[in-house]
Amino acid sequence: MSQFGELVLLIGDLHIPQRSVDLPDKFKELLVPGKVQHILCTGNVGNREHSDWLKSLAANVHFVRGDFDEGTSLPEQKLITIGDWKLGLIHGHQVIPWGDKEALSNIQRIMDCDLLISGHTHSSSIETYDSKHFINPGSVTGAYSPLTSESRPSFLIIALQGREATTFLYELIDGNVNVSKGSLTKSS
Repeated sequence: MSQFGELVLLIGDLHIPQRSVDLPDKFKELLVPGKVQHILCTGNVGNREHSDWLKSLAANVHFVRGDFDEGTSLPEQKLITIGDWKLGLIHGHQVIPWGDKEALSNIQRIMDCDLLISGHTHSSSIETYDSKHFINPGSVTGAYSPLTSESRPSFLIIALQGREATTFLYELIDGNVNVSKGSLTKSS
């Protein structure tokens, strides 16, 4: 555990090689082995090479199946406990309408998690709704999405320490890495 607590990489929607060639070089420089303790991937990795690369970054790696992850035995959803936090992990294509807060809130209640992580929209977001927290890491490659004309490459790192979570949203904007910091508190 680091001085920040347990560091968790939230990543997904790579779509390599279907919609993107590779991760941005500036992200590859940041995402190296030994920096985080856990990885939660929202699916749609695209190939075994990049699944294996994610597995090389941390000892605890969790995947769920995306809508393009055909022929895999990955689960549709997963519940992971890290410290005091119960993290729900889904791809997000199951949420109708896609990205809808009320629909996400229903899944969060069913999974009984403190924080629901979903992808699919390729747009990063950190939101609180009904005293529960929702994170979408976006697409780490910035892969095309029919939902938006602009898909900005992004991923998140969260530091979980007790009932507090510090979020670090990494986005590639005009060729530069922009990091936005935020905080979440686990509800009682």
